Amino acid sequence: MQLLMHIMSDHYVKVKVQLEQLKSTGEVEEAETAEEEQVATETLPPPHSPVPVSLEVRRDTTKALGTTRTRSKSRTKFSSYDKSPNAKPDASATSRLYNAPSLQIKGTGKILQEKAEANGNVVGDQPQKDTKSARSKEDANTLVKKRRAVTVDSSKAKTSLEALKLSIRQLKWKEFPIGRRAACDIYWHGVSFHDNENISSGQVNKFPGMVEMLRKINLSRAVRTMQELFPEEYNYYPRSWILPEEYQAFATQIRLAKDSSDSSSSSPRATYIVKPDSGSQGDGIYLIRDPAELRSMAAGGSGSGSGSMRQVVVQEYIQRPLLIDKLKFDVRLYVLVRSLEPLEIYVAKEGLSRFCTEPYQEPSAKNLHRVYMHLTNYSLNVQSGNFVHSDSRNTGSKRTFSSVLARLAAKGADVKRVWSDIIALVIKTVIALSPELKVYYQAEIPPGKPGPTCFQILGFDILLMKNLKPVLLEVNSNPSMRIEHEQEVSPGVFEYVPSLVDEEVKVGVIRDTLRLMDPLKKQHTLGAEQEQDILVEAGCVEKAGPEEVALPSLCLKQVFPKYTKQFNYLRMVDRITAIFLRFLGVKGTMRMGPTAFRTFIRNCKLSNTSFTMASVDILYIDIMRRWAGALPDSKEAGMPLQAFVEAFFYLAGRRFKSLPLREQVLSLVEQCEAALEGQGQEDRPRPLRISHAQTNSPAAARRGHDFRLHQTLRPSAKGNTEH
Repeated sequence: MQLLMHIMSDHYVKVKVQLEQLKSTGEVEEAETAEEEQVATETLPPPHSPVPVSLEVRRDTTKALGTTRTRSKSRTKFSSYDKSPNAKPDASATSRLYNAPSLQIKGTGKILQEKAEANGNVVGDQPQKDTKSARSKEDANTLVKKRRAVTVDSSKAKTSLEALKLSIRQLKWKEFPIGRRAACDIYWHGVSFHDNENISSGQVNKFPGMVEMLRKINLSRAVRTMQELFPEEYNYYPRSWILPEEYQAFATQIRLAKDSSDSSSSSPRATYIVKPDSGSQGDGIYLIRDPAELRSMAAGGSGSGSGSMRQVVVQEYIQRPLLIDKLKFDVRLYVLVRSLEPLEIYVAKEGLSRFCTEPYQEPSAKNLHRVYMHLTNYSLNVQSGNFVHSDSRNTGSKRTFSSVLARLAAKGADVKRVWSDIIALVIKTVIALSPELKVYYQAEIPPGKPGPTCFQILGFDILLMKNLKPVLLEVNSNPSMRIEHEQEVSPGVFEYVPSLVDEEVKVGVIRDTLRLMDPLKKQHTLGAEQEQDILVEAGCVEKAGPEEVALPSLCLKQVFPKYTKQFNYLRMVDRITAIFLRFLGVKGTMRMGPTAFRTFIRNCKLSNTSFTMASVDILYIDIMRRWAGALPDSKEAGMPLQAFVEAFFYLAGRRFKSLPLREQVLSLVEQCEAALEGQGQEDRPRPLRISHAQTNSPAAARRGHDFRLHQTLRPSAKGNTEH
């Protein structure tokens, strides 16, 4: 034992001598600092996972440190913290450090030591100002080092690439233009959700099914369903017919309209606009006044009539639009759907006004073919010799919407009411689209399956009538985000020239969409202003410098759930969709089979002696036979959501014959919800399961079938005014 003690003593003396030699050269501190940095690096999460950037202030109450090694590490931290070239070792400062408060960064194991304070005054030899400056600089350095850049995969961005690059640069995020083997935080696709098939996390700027839902026919069907339930609220969408399936109804309407115009010379003859189902940029659009003028849409076909046509939508043409400088124009307004569940909608405060290039005249047999007079599509009018490229906000063939509103306001128009009506139009349209989008989303990313979350920027094309009422022309799933235009710089030589009007509007929309979708934003405990103050005080950024300019306020305004009280009563089809999804059964499917339909009838207690299960089967067959012709390209068998809604309306009419359609449907929805929740028919008040935003729906707390409560929640201009 004595021999062992002697050996340990000799070893202790040798180690002590080595430590003293190393300390004189600073090698101990350097070695321990490197060791600490290695440990901190090992505790950091991988680059692709979100890193919390919040700072947590922790009071260190330790009075003494137990071992020599721990004290050595503390001295190392102190020396690494004080990077000033004039700093000198101070034993008293080291002792004060043990009792000082510490600033710890979560997830790194690193601690920023501060000077101890008493009654708001710094205790120590340095002046308070110098100490505060040093602490601010250290906080700033820690903040910069700690916050990793958000990663964006732009490899599929296509035409929106330039605006996206500018936005990423302004946000100081990290772009991966050719993709990345590791996961990115955000994937920016140019066309659809399926541009990149191998995404299992992060966020994608497209919803599954949005391209399909915003085709002319599906949009018309979705709005038409809402028009059946709420005709007054959805009168902003022109009357439409889907051809060829509704050809006879359309031909009858034209004949009646023609007879009416012949008997009354004061009313102009009706004109109709034909739009191909999947067309874009004005391709294939034309005006007609008679069914005989319908063009054949079949490849290689000839003649007219319903038998040889591809699917198109025919709409009533708005003959008395608002004119500026004698020109017809429309408004391209950008709308962000941030989430479907719960529903969250933002509207851009600025849009683009796109003008025709020929003075407008009411349609006649002589001018129906003049597209530069009747169609406002940019891709068409840019080919006109009269198109004016301008960098000014209020001149040219493309201007900002705010410049148009300023001209209207100068003439005494109520532009706040115009904004109110436009916001109401946007909310109602997204409410009409959301049920089918939820079915697509669940089919693509079933509950429990790993997958990305989604958001999307939509382009609403809106026409203002002469009385300033907005009319919805269409909604684009892939609105153009180009910030340059093609210009002929010399005869036969074209090049892309930056468009300041496009850049002002579109870059702001993309940049602020990214800001709203920032995956690290919720992890910051420091506010943006507090963060900026730290960085500015430390000299890392300048508040108004030419290169480091603070980001402007968001150009996107939240309109839902902000205006939930005014519009939530419209979400009746959402509740039907929740029932539909409940009985789909198989993950990844979008159609309800006959067995699932029978289960729905049985569980909701809708069958009786007058409506047997045999009648249920007949109803299913009849509806599917009708929808088979309406969806000729469908490969999946079964009942789609729109067919289920039709069956639901039929069942509601059978069960509540004495009520109007809207009350019939609402009563059946409540009956089904009560049956599925295991409640009796008399226990009517209950929360809904569709979304958190719907729990305030007036229908959720309504007893009996009194529908008058809904009338008090109709949208008003005052409730939706843009201030």
